[in-house]
Amino acid sequence: MVQDKTAASRIFDVLNYILLTLAALATVLPFIYVIAVSFTAPQEVAKGGLILFPKEWSLSAYQYIFSTNTLIRSLSVTIYVTIVGTLFNLVFTCLMAYPLSRPRLQGRRYIMLGVLFTMLFSGGMIPTYFVVQNLHLTNSLWSLIIPSVISAFNLIVLKNFFQQIPSELEDCSKIDGCTDIGVFFRIVLPLSGPAIATFALFYAVDHWNTFFSAVLYINDNTKWPIQVYLREIVILAQSSVGDSTAFEDLDIQPLTIRMAVVVFATMPILLVYPFLQKHFVKGVMLGSVKG
Repeated sequence: MVQDKTAASRIFDVLNYILLTLAALATVLPFIYVIAVSFTAPQEVAKGGLILFPKEWSLSAYQYIFSTNTLIRSLSVTIYVTIVGTLFNLVFTCLMAYPLSRPRLQGRRYIMLGVLFTMLFSGGMIPTYFVVQNLHLTNSLWSLIIPSVISAFNLIVLKNFFQQIPSELEDCSKIDGCTDIGVFFRIVLPLSGPAIATFALFYAVDHWNTFFSAVLYINDNTKWPIQVYLREIVILAQSSVGDSTAFEDLDIQPLTIRMAVVVFATMPILLVYPFLQKHFVKGVMLGSVKG
């Protein structure tokens, strides 16, 4: 009987390994294809087919996208929105989540009901646009930051995390003369490193991938983030980099240009992720259990 169970468990493990390997390949192969095409010579790309390793290397696509300051400008816009937006998100989310986690806050039940209501119902695209317009935020980078300054989901999870911090620490700090603000900055925030790092990653990825809000609120192409610039290359026939005749004159395939921009737009956030990965699971799980 034990041998049968052992054989069955081994078969189960083999099937798991096979399925996980296939899932990993399905996830990784598109990245390999994009990177390989971006470094492949134009004549090889023109032949078509699946390219997983360049037979003939070329940096012409990267030389072309860096030949103007358009890509660098859009990247600088994205970096600015990501850094400033994430900072604002964390500050306002923490400042709202901490009071809501304290039982002595009067009316917190009704405030939480209001937060939950925003998760189920929203004003819609047109009313939100009118709000942004009346606040004179259109064509401004603040239109990409202020309307989404607090995520209701992240607020609720972070509130639950703050609730798990022992109230005895707060009481002891107040006996020593700490105010509520002092307790928040000296006790709560230092103990909330994993959760804050997790939500910093959430907010940063969201800002880095900002696309639809920029299309709605920003008309000045000098303020477009890199995702909108990428859309101009991938989707539109006439891109902000150049048209098809320009590609032909320079002996560059449009596909290699697109893939090079995808690589350039994706790599920075992928490089940041490993540094926050160790906090990722811990931060979310600690805040996902209601205390």
